[in-house]
Order: sequence, then C-alpha cells, then structure tokens
Amino acid sequence: MTFSYKEIITAFMVLFAVIDIIGNIPIIIDLRKKVGHIQSEKASLISGLIMIVFLFLGQSLLKFIGIDVHSFAVAGSFILFFIALEMILGITLYKDDGNHGVVTATVFPLAFPLIAGPGSLTTLLSLRAEFAIQNIIIAVILNVIFLYIVLKTSSKIERLIGATGILIIRKVFGVILLAISVKLFTQNIKMLFI
Repeated sequence: MTFSYKEIITAFMVLFAVIDIIGNIPIIIDLRKKVGHIQSEKASLISGLIMIVFLFLGQSLLKFIGIDVHSFAVAGSFILFFIALEMILGITLYKDDGNHGVVTATVFPLAFPLIAGPGSLTTLLSLRAEFAIQNIIIAVILNVIFLYIVLKTSSKIERLIGATGILIIRKVFGVILLAISVKLFTQNIKMLFI
C-alpha cells in the first residue's frame, strides 16, 4: 500500500470542487427551511458510503457492460467540464425536479444526488484510473468529515462569508475543476488510441 499525500490532496480537492458543498450552502439552507431539520450525520455517512461502494463496484459494473476505465474517465472529464462551467458562469445545465419530502430530505436530495451525485461518482472512477485506491478512500473520508462540519454549521458559514464570499469560492473552485477536467481528458484520450 503506497500512501501519497500528493494524491490524497489532489483527490480531496477534485472531490471537494465537484461536490461543491460551500456553493450548495444556499440549497442546504433552503432545504432546512422547507423540512425543518436535516440530519447532518446521516447525510454525511450515507453520501460517504455511496461514494466508497461505487469506488469498489463501479469498475466491475463497467466491465460487465463492456466499458473500460479510460473511456469512462474521458466521459467523466466532460461531466466535470460542464460542472465547472456551471460554477464559473453561474448557469444551470442540470435541472432538479424539486420534489423534496420531509422524511427523505436527508437522504434525497441531500446525500444523493446533491453530495454523492453523478458528478462525484463519475469523478471517483476517473480518479481510480490514475490514483491508488487507498488515497482516494482517504480523500473521500476527509470530504465526508468536511461535509459534516459544513452541514452542521451552514447557517453560520453563510452569515460569516456572505453571498459574495460563496460566489467567489464557487468560481475559484470552478476554474480549478475546469483545469482538472482538461488534464483528465488529455491523459485518458491518449490511452484510447494505443
């Protein structure tokens, strides 16, 4: 087992940018107003579990349907590219149906698909094509811990950094994510023609 701080930090930053929990604070606050209470522990644990299970089973699922990891990584780079565009340009490409039940609000839409959604699941498999699995797991766990802290303190964070602060953070992470998506695309597209 080779632990790499560089891989852990990179995987953490990529997942952090894709999950965009800081940028989702307004959605979390809105959800909290609608349903009254969100179980931060449950939402964090369920999203972490979904991500780790997909990290292990996602590749087998791909093999079963006949898709290699490099093809999936290229497809994932497109998703990351569009998520980055949403963050930078302030546009919405993904439409949410907006039906949130009181009982399921912690699991759906918060844990899935807001936190462990198509973007983060695709990212995990894309990262697996390049990084050691134990480094990705540590990055997921660190993100889950951070998620929990943000969910618990979302109202305080919003008051502290304000709407402008959240917007700036979203745009900065959008640019980072855009650069990562380009790197992911260029590294994996070569493998498809070998």
